[in-house]
Amino acid sequence: RDQDQDPEDRTGRDPEEERGQGQEDVTDRDPGRGTGTVMTEDVMHGKDGRFDRRANREADSDHRRRGRSASPLADREPAAANEPPVKKKKEELDPILTRTGGAYIPPAKLRLMQQQITDKSSLAYQRMSWEALKKSINGLINKVNVSNLINIIQELLQENIVRGRGLLARSILQAQTASPIFTHVYAAVVAIINSKFPQIGELILKRLILTFRRSYRRNLKQQCLTASKFVAHLINQNVAHEVLCLEMLTLLLERPTDDSVEVAISFLKECGLKLTEVSPRGINAIFERLRNVLHESTIDKRVQYMIEVMFAIRKDGFKDHPVIPEGLDLVDEDDQFTHMLPLDDEYNPEDILNVFKMDPDFLENEDKYKTLKRDILDEGSSDSGEEGDGSDDDDDDDEDENEEEGDGETNTLIC
Repeated sequence: RDQDQDPEDRTGRDPEEERGQGQEDVTDRDPGRGTGTVMTEDVMHGKDGRFDRRANREADSDHRRRGRSASPLADREPAAANEPPVKKKKEELDPILTRTGGAYIPPAKLRLMQQQITDKSSLAYQRMSWEALKKSINGLINKVNVSNLINIIQELLQENIVRGRGLLARSILQAQTASPIFTHVYAAVVAIINSKFPQIGELILKRLILTFRRSYRRNLKQQCLTASKFVAHLINQNVAHEVLCLEMLTLLLERPTDDSVEVAISFLKECGLKLTEVSPRGINAIFERLRNVLHESTIDKRVQYMIEVMFAIRKDGFKDHPVIPEGLDLVDEDDQFTHMLPLDDEYNPEDILNVFKMDPDFLENEDKYKTLKRDILDEGSSDSGEEGDGSDDDDDDDEDENEEEGDGETNTLIC
């Protein structure tokens, strides 16, 4: 009998009293801990009717778990209730009206979407027109070269580059940075556009000056090289004034370092012949400064050798570095517009022109550009057509004669 007796019974306490106390503990539990019910006697008693502490502890822990999980379930129910409205909002978003234009839309589908919009002054139509303009400008600038330059210019003028002048400036600068070897081609594009729209040439030159100054302050040699090379070719094309060139060379040689002298020599190779023609005193001062840097011997041997090579190039008359490469002298002197922009002035890059903005006078501005485009292209096509009739009679002319006719045609086309 002693062995069968429960250990709790040995304490002398009445089992019925224990059961009553256990039931009080369960019923007096904090009601805030959960929504569980009072434990039944079947759970609280063992098979022999005695109190089972283990069952009580398991029930207590289960009760606690159910109390903790009640709040997340309650939180998830409102979220599930609000799910359908969120889906509706996502469905209402038009990819055309997003900041980046949404997913890729093929040009044919984009044109079809434009044709389906009856209100040409609406936000959706203007946004689609902007996306089409951006893609067209980027595509034309990326495939321009010496042979197709005139055709690319004609296609560019078909687009509203006055509205997209920020896009055009950014596209040209990015393309030149990625392919500095084609800088002379991009400079010719800027020169032709500048003869028709000087505000676009000025915007490109301002951004170029700001890029050069920023890269010089941050000691970014590669960016300095590409920016200065573009400025040099714009000076050769008479888009920028030669004073800008002298100011940049003075800045680079004021406190000479290996990198700054290297950038100055690369810059001087591109525009040295032009400076010799328009400002002989200025280029003499620059070469005198280079001679002093060479004799100071505070720079690397490699840079000293570059200075000596620069003096040899000047002695040869810059014969390997012409002012304008063959086939790119496309703007008549009377049509050239030179911008006098100093190096140290404060300029506004007008980055807001790179992003879409709704135009309340969209239709009126489009009509104005169509009239302007017609005047430019009709004048060029009539002149080129007259010369084309004369050239058809002589099919057996030599290549030099054909080149001369081609040059004459291109000159009249953009004048």
